[in-house]
Formats: sequence, structure tokens, C-alpha cells
Amino acid sequence: MNPTPRLSRIRPHYRQQAGLSLLGLIFLGVVLTFGAMLTMRLYPTVSEFMMIKRAVTKARNDGMDPPSIRASFDRTAAIDDISSINGKDLQITSAPGGGYRVEFAYEKRIPLFGPASLVLDYRGDAGAGLKDVR
Repeated sequence: MNPTPRLSRIRPHYRQQAGLSLLGLIFLGVVLTFGAMLTMRLYPTVSEFMMIKRAVTKARNDGMDPPSIRASFDRTAAIDDISSINGKDLQITSAPGGGYRVEFAYEKRIPLFGPASLVLDYRGDAGAGLKDVR
């Protein structure tokens, strides 16, 4: 009989152990907090972009000419509390098949912390809607 026990019985198998160290937990917490903060700051601007896109599409469908499209957008923007752009910022061009193509572009700056900020360039269009000419 061998009086010395085998080393594998005394020393635990580190390969079988799994977990997260305190430093890893802190790092994960910082990353998740930063991601949540960024999401909370981005959501209002993305929501406003979707409202602008709906308002531009509605204005294109309601208006018969560029001034009426701009006026329709301004009415919808006043109701939906859209403050990033207004009717005069819309780029309205005549489409070859009839109707108008309405495009918009604007920049949104989101302050993060200290001197750091995030700049987003939003662009969109309502395409060319065909007018019913009866």
C-alpha cells in the first residue's frame, strides 16, 4: 500500500470551477449601466424620428403642392410636439410619376457625461405618393 495520497485527491480541479470574480462583476456592472444609460438617452430621439417619419408621410398624402405639404406637416408637428424640424426644413421635389417626394434630415446631439456627447444624423423620406387625379 502506498502511504502518500495522490495529488489529484488533495488539490481541487480548477478546471471544473466556474464563476465571476469581483473585478469581473464590477466590470460587467459598469458595462450594463453604460448600456442602460445610453438606451435611456437614445429612446426619445428614436421615438421622435418615428413620429417625424409618420408626420412627413401624412403631410405628403394630404398636401397637393409644396406649401400645403409644409403646412400639413407643421399642423401635425404641433399636435405631436415635434421640435427637431419644421415644415420649411422639408425638401420637397416633384416625382416623375406624379406626386411629390418629401425628404428630411436633421442632427441630434445627446450629452452623455462631461464634454462627451453623441451626435446622431437622422435622414428619411416619404417617397413619392401617387395623387388621385379625378
